[in-house]
Amino acid sequence: MTEKEIGRVSSYFSHVGVAAIKLSGKLKVGDKIHVKGHTSDFEVKVDSIQIERDEVKEAKKGDHVGIKVPDKVRPNDAVFLAK
Repeated sequence: MTEKEIGRVSSYFSHVGVAAIKLSGKLKVGDKIHVKGHTSDFEVKVDSIQIERDEVKEAKKGDHVGIKVPDKVRPNDAVFLAK
């Protein structure tokens, strides 16, 4: 089964380890995502999602969200829902 792309990284805040992602699909707390780019390739469980600094349980297509990530990501890295 192939992974489904659910967004793209728009920016990365290194001082807090947070990726800003524009979603093209649904995402909820507890999902596992796979971030893949030119120099990025890792999976991480989504422990929290923020929209405009407010915690939310899920987000939908078109939302701009912040998610804590363990490694540096770069703009335009693809975000997939991991199976």
